[in-house]
Amino acid sequence: MQGKTTHRQTKDDVLSAIRKHRLVPVVRVASREQALCAAEGIVSAKFPLIEITMTVPGAIDIIAELSARYECQLIVGAGTVLEAATCESALRAGAGFIVSPSFDAAVIRTANDHDTVCIAGGLTTTEIVAARQAGADMVKVFPCGLVGGPRYIRALKGPLPDIQLIPSSGVNLETAAEFLESGSTAVAVGEPIFQKRALEAGDFEVIGKNATRFIEICTIQ
Repeated sequence: MQGKTTHRQTKDDVLSAIRKHRLVPVVRVASREQALCAAEGIVSAKFPLIEITMTVPGAIDIIAELSARYECQLIVGAGTVLEAATCESALRAGAGFIVSPSFDAAVIRTANDHDTVCIAGGLTTTEIVAARQAGADMVKVFPCGLVGGPRYIRALKGPLPDIQLIPSSGVNLETAAEFLESGSTAVAVGEPIFQKRALEAGDFEVIGKNATRFIEICTIQ
């Protein structure tokens, strides 16, 4: 399926969805079957966003498959994108947004060339500002939980009020609201939604219930 171009929502549509729902579910799993189960759970919760990381075996083909299967229901993003070539492949597969754990100007440039949302990675003030100046739409703050969590976001937003930040790591049901109250545009959540036992059992209903708990905390009504 790699190389297939599918319809994607516009960049403004994707940005609006992230700002409204304030949650990016991140799929980092061991197999295609688990990734499909994860997506089915998110769709069952009627949530429109999901990120498939490049660490998932066959990630590009999975993005193409989900983009085609859930074209009108789900914006499928590509995560852990480390170089421009991977970015190109993900976009051809139908990725609606690109996420990196680090700052790479070529990845940002490639996403911008395709008029696609790019969430670049950064941790320090220097990295975050560099990503924004290079054209990133938002910045993923990773690993935020290890450097102060919500307090760190609050500190960053003081000098950087106009940069939209999405913290990753340390976000769970107990901390999500505080992260958002601290000035985060959205939060990235992985294992608390996509629990290993549920994935191994193919239990998408548990995934959906987990997602719903976060949706109730995060989504702007």
